Amino acid sequence: MVKILLQYGTCIIFLLGFVICIMAVRIAVASIPTTLEGPFQPVTVQFDPSLRHGSSDLPQNDSRIAKQVTGNYPEQIALALSTPDAMWITWITGNAQLAPQVVPLDPTTVASVVQYGTKSGNYSLSAVGTSLVYNQLYPFPGLLNYTSGIIHHVHLTGLTPNTKYFYKCGDPSQGEMSEEYNFTTLPLPGPDSYPSSIAILGDLGLTYNSSTTLDHIILNNPSLLLLVGDLSYANNYLTTGESAACYSCSFPTAPTHETYQPHWDNWGRFMQPLTTTVPMMVIEGNHEIETQVGGATFVSYKSRFSVPAEESASNNNLYYSFTAGGIHFIMLGAYVDYNRTGIQYNWLLQDLAKVDRSVTPWLVATWHPPWYNSYSSHYREVECMRLQMEDLLYSYGVDVVFSGHVHAYERCNRVYNYTLDASGPVYITVGDGGNIEQIEISHADDVGQCPSPDANEPEYGGICPFNFSSGPAAGKFCWNQQPEWSAFRESSFGHGILQVVNSTHALWTWHRNQDVYSSAVGDQIYIVRNSSSSNRNSSSANRNSSSSNRNSSFVSFDASFVLFLFLVFWFSRVVSSCP
Repeated sequence: MVKILLQYGTCIIFLLGFVICIMAVRIAVASIPTTLEGPFQPVTVQFDPSLRHGSSDLPQNDSRIAKQVTGNYPEQIALALSTPDAMWITWITGNAQLAPQVVPLDPTTVASVVQYGTKSGNYSLSAVGTSLVYNQLYPFPGLLNYTSGIIHHVHLTGLTPNTKYFYKCGDPSQGEMSEEYNFTTLPLPGPDSYPSSIAILGDLGLTYNSSTTLDHIILNNPSLLLLVGDLSYANNYLTTGESAACYSCSFPTAPTHETYQPHWDNWGRFMQPLTTTVPMMVIEGNHEIETQVGGATFVSYKSRFSVPAEESASNNNLYYSFTAGGIHFIMLGAYVDYNRTGIQYNWLLQDLAKVDRSVTPWLVATWHPPWYNSYSSHYREVECMRLQMEDLLYSYGVDVVFSGHVHAYERCNRVYNYTLDASGPVYITVGDGGNIEQIEISHADDVGQCPSPDANEPEYGGICPFNFSSGPAAGKFCWNQQPEWSAFRESSFGHGILQVVNSTHALWTWHRNQDVYSSAVGDQIYIVRNSSSSNRNSSSANRNSSSSNRNSSFVSFDASFVLFLFLVFWFSRVVSSCP
């Protein structure tokens, strides 16, 4: 017996380990709920009093935001997706100016060149782009004016999918090129091709909390970054660099709403460790408006970020669409005309009509202010936009909607027109990136926290207040308990990761900043597509199909099965080597 145990002991140990691994993984996977199990009973996780409500911005001399290059060497380098076989690369050269009188740089004095190839150090390809500068001027005594460095935008085309490219950017004629960076292109559109993971967040800012969020994202190694508005918070500053969590509270006598444009440059440097290798897709928030005295808006935002507006036929950087593997993303503007008679709505209608769900099964929409939000802050603020656009998005079967604006986290049950609806989108608010305005902790259903109908007026579009006409909140503007459409909410800083597994299942994970060095997650669920609602463009569609949805076959991606196949292969090799 002893001889047998000695002879086969290793194999027996491997077999026991194999069984234990399978059981552990199956238990872990089985514990993750799916949207098919919804609607879920509302859950609230209150703010942890051991945490701070917020933090200050990083100091100007912090190495993460201080300028590290001289002359016309590139900095603030960032990638952005274009078409499936193309990529934008943006960077800035030269010195911005902040003074009572400024003289813009001449963008023609520095070339915009990217040298790239599929082998490190061997740049067999090159592309030339365009450049510009912008000004933010304040004709008031004591205020400082700003003119930017030279902003370069280069479009790389004809790229091979799923391929790693190495690149440098700058002006080779002046010998001022960046160090080498690399990126990997995404797969071509298709029902079985998806980015490995997508980091999604909003309202990031440039605080110590923002730094924790960014570090956490980098640890999660995403292949795509989605920012749903309110990026740098440069408009929480005076032109002199003095900041406040509440601008109007701290600077009530300011002659205009000032901004501190060097904060944008700091933010670009702050993001560069991630955006040199991971494409960053942005949509504007209210903090990007930055109205100038002459009435111009979004000047910094439009100048600094490359987005595929022309490629998606919107021709407006404030709304556009793009495709990443089997996902079609719609980026909508909440601070530009969204009415049904307007240009954006007409573009959206045409864009949705072009989507082939057999090629891109997933349809994801984003905009900055949430339609479904149970926090006091910004409660029902953009009802006008919802009333104009919700029917259209519902009719085309949008799967998930991501927003920010509210500085907290909230995931909704599937909902349409404030009614639980198995064919409605899953709305998720991720405005908890860490900005200077601090975390939101009060809910509209808390005692004494219901705002008046005219309290939350948006920067664009006016208000459309009304009391609910049916349901538990009938006759009221606010619920007196957490709304049934609000599945989970928590006041913590963090970010989300979307991992689309196949044409029907996507794993959504919300990571809290306090869990950065642990394996814990704040919220996790498999979002299961309701394929019957795709392109449901008929008024006769059944909006209460929860029973048929729940009885549909659950062709779930089972992570344990993949591990099972791997372990079977591994175990067979072990067994074959046993005596």
